[in-house]
Amino acid sequence: MRGALKFFLTVSTGLACAFSVGCGGSSSSSSSTSTTSPTQTIVTSGANVAPISVNGGPSGNYPDAGFASVTVCVPGTTTCQTIDGVLVDTGSSGLRILSSALTLSLPQQNASDGNPVVECLPFVSGYTWGPVQTADVGIASEKASSVPIQVLSDTDFAAPAACTDQGASSDTLENLGANGIIGVGLFAQDCGSYCEVVQTAAGDFNPYYECPSSTASCQAIGESLAQQVQNPVALFSTDNNGVIIELPAVSEEPAVSGSLVFGIGTQSNNALGTAAVYTADPTSGNFSTTYSGTAYPDESFIDSGSNAYFFPSTTITQCGSTSDAPGFYCPSTTQNLSATNQGANGASGTVNFSVANAETLFNTSDFAFGDLGGTFSGGFDWGLPFFFGRNVFVAIQGQSTPGGTAPYWAY
Repeated sequence: MRGALKFFLTVSTGLACAFSVGCGGSSSSSSSTSTTSPTQTIVTSGANVAPISVNGGPSGNYPDAGFASVTVCVPGTTTCQTIDGVLVDTGSSGLRILSSALTLSLPQQNASDGNPVVECLPFVSGYTWGPVQTADVGIASEKASSVPIQVLSDTDFAAPAACTDQGASSDTLENLGANGIIGVGLFAQDCGSYCEVVQTAAGDFNPYYECPSSTASCQAIGESLAQQVQNPVALFSTDNNGVIIELPAVSEEPAVSGSLVFGIGTQSNNALGTAAVYTADPTSGNFSTTYSGTAYPDESFIDSGSNAYFFPSTTITQCGSTSDAPGFYCPSTTQNLSATNQGANGASGTVNFSVANAETLFNTSDFAFGDLGGTFSGGFDWGLPFFFGRNVFVAIQGQSTPGGTAPYWAY
């Protein structure tokens, strides 16, 4: 029997209004309709292909989460470590590794006055805290050099109240459910222009700090784009304009395997083909979803780091707060539902999906569920169940792609 589970959203979605120049709520009119996805082909080999497993992860109790292996090296050397059980997350950008899983000593990034740089990244389910260090990053046969990453630790530096106020720390295997997170989302950095200067307005949040010592108070700082935690894919020498996540269709299975493919239209195995392109808001990374007659303009996103379809509903029974699945849906019978997605480019398409009783699902030995749903008041979060049975393209802003101007999702 499993206890309560978690789901992750990044600052670019969970704090979209704070981390962008503006939060638009408009959507354009539909110019095309696509109700079915192209026939799925899962690529299993190639220098740009890394395997993904949905198998419960290193904690052994994390359903609907895809894990890959990532190699980190001391920059410019062959002193390396391969770390398994890293959560693949299209809802964030940047590599984050638990300090407890890391045996290497990596170079520390320092501020202009020599003090160590430390980051606090808030997720809906909590926050990650730890120093920004530099590593060469490899996955499959792709490599990015001198990448700023976050090493997650509650003990290296004292987190400020502005960070701990974000909820529970995710800096342990028990709380994170993974040995790290590889954020392969729509953006090249994890914060962008918002973090280049210190934010001083009431209610603003600063992710980056300099910490004079392990016990001294940390002070918020501005962090240049190049120094921010980076989406490693954007730093690959090739295949750097996006990723494809390919997972087979599933109802309920103990485990499934698929692929993380790097690049869009850069190799014979990553063509965009006939996938429909849904452009995202360039500041928030969101698009629009209409569900049950209610539109959520610029409030929806596709996030492999979320382990369910998370959306608001007043008609589907929620699991009890003392059940094994608080925050999830527990209908008495499986609900067959549909919603319509619309990109900023006007592309529109219907998605059919199902939601089963989460408590029943969690009381099995399975870890891959195509019908897991949960409550969410902030819009529509197309979590990992959305990825089963379709190839999902994630095009990184600022990169050239065959699908036109990024950022966009395609499927």
